[in-house]
Amino acid sequence: MKPVLRGLAVAGLAAVAAFGASAPAVAAPYPNHPVTIIVPFGAGGSADVYARVLAQHLGQETGQSFVVENRPGAGAVIGTQYVAKSAPDGYTLLMMSNTQTVNESLLHNKPYALMRDFVAVAPVNEAPLVLVVRDNLPIQSVQELIKRAKEKPGQLNYASSGTGTPYHMAGELFKSMAGVDIVHIPYKSSGGARTDVLGGQVDMMFDAVSTMADLIQSKKVRALATTGTTRSNVLPGVPTMAEAGVPGYTATIWLGILAPKGTPKEVVDFLNEKITKIASQPDVASVWAKSGVTPMKMTPAQFTDYLNGDIDKWGKIVKSANIKVD
Repeated sequence: MKPVLRGLAVAGLAAVAAFGASAPAVAAPYPNHPVTIIVPFGAGGSADVYARVLAQHLGQETGQSFVVENRPGAGAVIGTQYVAKSAPDGYTLLMMSNTQTVNESLLHNKPYALMRDFVAVAPVNEAPLVLVVRDNLPIQSVQELIKRAKEKPGQLNYASSGTGTPYHMAGELFKSMAGVDIVHIPYKSSGGARTDVLGGQVDMMFDAVSTMADLIQSKKVRALATTGTTRSNVLPGVPTMAEAGVPGYTATIWLGILAPKGTPKEVVDFLNEKITKIASQPDVASVWAKSGVTPMKMTPAQFTDYLNGDIDKWGKIVKSANIKVD
């Protein structure tokens, strides 16, 4: 090669190399490596179960692994904080419940704030609770319960799985809306609370429909009302709380997915689309329905509004009932 041509060739290669060094890298399509869904609750609970269902279907939808990791403790604070401090790239997600929205007003020294440190991705599903009383309590309806509670304030009691849990907050919401004084007895687990209602040591509790259905049908406890906006398909003969005499009452257990604040909008929208698609699948919805669970479908913006509304709703109850964590 002649010296002039050789010089031009070298210059051309240098120019290409320089352009390649300065050109922006093209981002690989999301997701291009495994995604972790953090569940801030123990294994075997509803959040864990549905996170694993979601992970399986997201893996099928995307061709990438979605892995569930349990990080329980401190009322869901440990796992939630872990995600809050994770990189906002869509590879670490949080499976949350209304425990987190209650915690916003219940726990004042959390190392994060839900709406400051997270972005709403998508809701997953919700399930109503059922109010049951011990079988030897001579109360047949919500109206009879309210009447007796007003006649004898502070004499009736209800169990829950702990302060600030959905079971507890459902009871406090009932007390507030019905204008009654019923004593709260917190337990360390829903199992302990349930055992003492069945044994007659405690008068009543709000519990998961799927857990209580068989006990209700075998008449070991008496169901007074469910807590959704419509009747549960698992307990169609049991009225909603609104039908039973407390208009406007709703208190469901719901689940959703959050991501660290700063996660790219295109990733959030992608996940929202996939999660909504999964929840809309007939085979998924039919399996969930057998447990009284209903899919929830919202855009990220709608879910953001829903979260803000839930924080406000339970914040008022925490304040009015002066609920504090021991």
